[in-house]
Amino acid sequence: MARMHRDAEDPDERKRPRGQKAYWAKVDQIAGHFSEIMKVLGLPLDHPHLKETPDRVGRMYLEIFRGLEEKSAPVFTTFPNEEKYSNMVIVKDIGFFSVCAHHMIPFFGKAHVAYIPDQRIVGLSKIPRVVDFYARRPQLQERLTEQIIDLLVEKLAPQGAIVVMEARHLCMEMRGVEKPGAYTTTSAIRGCFEDQVVRKEFLDLLMKDSKDR
Repeated sequence: MARMHRDAEDPDERKRPRGQKAYWAKVDQIAGHFSEIMKVLGLPLDHPHLKETPDRVGRMYLEIFRGLEEKSAPVFTTFPNEEKYSNMVIVKDIGFFSVCAHHMIPFFGKAHVAYIPDQRIVGLSKIPRVVDFYARRPQLQERLTEQIIDLLVEKLAPQGAIVVMEARHLCMEMRGVEKPGAYTTTSAIRGCFEDQVVRKEFLDLLMKDSKDR
């Protein structure tokens, strides 16, 4: 059962910026459902620390799931590879946060992305933006890894690409098997990175940088 519609004189209503009706309608809808969950759990909705919680949760979900909005997709700017650069480009230790689609509990970690250019190169800031775009939605780590590399291959048509992701999943730390600190690693490989020599160079560079820090 959804919450009652806000009165126009509600002080919280006056705080809401104009021109965002669709956004606040979503917040109210999520908040209404979350209020029902709190009731089932026996939580007092009039408690000073809980009475605004449904609204906060509504806003939080729209923030952490912003990757579901197509308009939030990053502009993937590429440039001609005029220098004919043909070695590895690596962006590593890209921090990310996502939410497990199975339990709606966070998982988080680092992504390491590399490609070897052909005719096009990409602005380096776009790679972390792509990771963030696909992470900010209910996800599976395996699917997230594949979505990142598929976009790189589609937009760049590189000689090869590789994505490695390392993450901690709270769905197996704070519930279920309850194993704090366990990491899950996934990888996706395309093109010349299927060659063992090329792949080893990438992994050696990751290991070297880790030891140097």
